[in-house]
Amino acid sequence: MEFALSDEQSELAATVRSLLEKRADSAAVRAASTSPSGHDEALWATLCEQIGVAALAVPEEYDGVGATFFETAVVLEELGRSLAPSPLLATTVATEALLAGGTEDAKQRLLPRIAAGEVATLALGAAPVLDGDRADIVLAVFGDELVEVEGATATWTETMDQSLRLARLDMTAASTQPLGDGTSAARRAELVGAASVAALAVGLTDRALRMTVDYSKERVQFGRPIGSFQALKHRMADVFARTELARSASWAASYALADEAVDADEAAFQVHAAASYAIETARLAASECVQLHGGIAITWEHDAHLVFKRAHALGHLFGSPERHRAAVTL
Repeated sequence: MEFALSDEQSELAATVRSLLEKRADSAAVRAASTSPSGHDEALWATLCEQIGVAALAVPEEYDGVGATFFETAVVLEELGRSLAPSPLLATTVATEALLAGGTEDAKQRLLPRIAAGEVATLALGAAPVLDGDRADIVLAVFGDELVEVEGATATWTETMDQSLRLARLDMTAASTQPLGDGTSAARRAELVGAASVAALAVGLTDRALRMTVDYSKERVQFGRPIGSFQALKHRMADVFARTELARSASWAASYALADEAVDADEAAFQVHAAASYAIETARLAASECVQLHGGIAITWEHDAHLVFKRAHALGHLFGSPERHRAAVTL
């Protein structure tokens, strides 16, 4: 395994980052988070139509790009850095579940729609569903069966991190259509969800570190920038080291899920290790970001609270660090 992006992957990351820098600054992120849809629909359309982010892991025979989950993780890391609210996480999990457990007819019918940019989501159990109130395609696992749900009543659920949208689904009056093997779909969805969260956490950690380092060069105390104080240098260096370790773990997990030749148990180990480490690193980076910014970090106008909320919210989506560590057998 080579811990470096290929030229194509580097170009993908650079293209997404350039677009997000132009279209997802602080004001745009805040506006999108509180909009009726919960995200910038024009930005999502651009990401899908011009870059093909929703189609990356969809095979070419279903009108997709024919890349792998790793390329999707590259995009998720950039989204994590920008804090832009996006339905890509939910759509990715649903896509991978359908690929793992769906019948050929189900794939031919639904995957081209997802590749074209329709928002998809997957309900697992009774927990709130990512983008459940705005998804065009709603999948669910009932017992050992993967189904498509139509007619469910979705109720938006308030979250501390407004950039992550959740909803509860009332399926009392809903109709379902069998799509395939729910066991395989759920297993794949849990792993892909955790690896996707790890990628988001790495991007967020890098964002928090850059914010803190930049501020430490500007803030002057006792006649010198606070970044020159050795105690603060050590704290930022620790976050940097953990960021690089988290990125390596995240890439290893994404590679493992993208490579069919990797043993399933090994892939699960890589995912649980990456999710545990990346989420905890994001929490550390967010805490240091708040503390080293001082008083301005607790104001509504500053972005530090957005970083802090996202860092703690990620651990509630596809498992906390403690849960992932408990799943690792040494």
